[in-house]
Amino acid sequence: MEAEAVAKDWWLYHGSGPGEDRRTRLETGSPPPWRDFTGLPDPGYAPPGCAGPAWERTRRRGEGYVPDGPETDVVNTALHLRRPLLITGRPGVGKSTLAYSIAADLALGPVLHWPVTSRTVLRDGLYLYDAVGRLQEAGLEQLRTPGTTDRPVAAGGPSISRYLRLGPLGTALLPQTRPRVLLVDEIDKSDIDLPGDLLTVFEDGGFLIPELARLAQEEPAVAIGTEDDPEATVRITQGRVQCRHFPVVVLTSNGERDFPPAFLRRCVRLHLEQPGPEKLARIVRQRLGVDIEEHAEYADLVRAFLDRGAEGDLATDQLLNAIQLRLAGAWSAPADRRQFLDTVMQRLTGPTA
Repeated sequence: MEAEAVAKDWWLYHGSGPGEDRRTRLETGSPPPWRDFTGLPDPGYAPPGCAGPAWERTRRRGEGYVPDGPETDVVNTALHLRRPLLITGRPGVGKSTLAYSIAADLALGPVLHWPVTSRTVLRDGLYLYDAVGRLQEAGLEQLRTPGTTDRPVAAGGPSISRYLRLGPLGTALLPQTRPRVLLVDEIDKSDIDLPGDLLTVFEDGGFLIPELARLAQEEPAVAIGTEDDPEATVRITQGRVQCRHFPVVVLTSNGERDFPPAFLRRCVRLHLEQPGPEKLARIVRQRLGVDIEEHAEYADLVRAFLDRGAEGDLATDQLLNAIQLRLAGAWSAPADRRQFLDTVMQRLTGPTA
């Protein structure tokens, strides 16, 4: 049964729209003692709020997600425990969209997105350092200034702050008055070491930037850019980034590999199944404003989607594409039905016809 979720008193995330009171409860609630962090925000840094193009993209994508009660229970468990949420499921079931739904529902600002590949390492998510660019500029300065060719780069080179920028994970871990949502997408595609490397960062709620730590005596606080905006700098003291609120970390996996027990122990896990007819009807109503029960031709598309999905994976947006085309009057001839379905509902796995 896929009945719509009935809100529970302890829920912070509902999936039904912005809730100022629920966000306040998230910000002021008492975390577990082992998940209480002490980072101090930089008063001169203002993270992006609920305005602008980035927030609009997050809001529009998040508002289209339709959670079930059991899904909402698991999400709220992760929020209360301040633990990463590991979401598994077939492609197209809405794993990534759930991260945007959390951000939109609790008005937590634009989602920070970290797409993972087989070449991704931990530092890619924490920060970027353009050491080559800094050396090149230092060399140009020496050429422009006669008699300085023997000066060490560290003494005469440009400030390191111009060549450092926090990545999505590093930005999410900044001490802020409210948590940010970080989407770590397709972590199962990562190098075998990445999940283990994340453990210390998730446990400590922070990390050290060695390039800044080495300069701490000369420059105790250095302003560097963030993933949101390289120009919107934040001051990093003693080279350490330490969160105040642990971010809402959503990790997605298509099930292409197993994870070590130590990593799984530190995550709250959620498996998303392919939506059934009732949930599909709610998704179509939410995204397209169409009531399936009142339109036989759209109900027929839902049945075709479910039949084809039984023999090979389909993504929910393929059904939405099909209904959108029919709303626009495309592929309306009865003789074109088979070709229409073959075009817009091609299976992601299994037989293609």
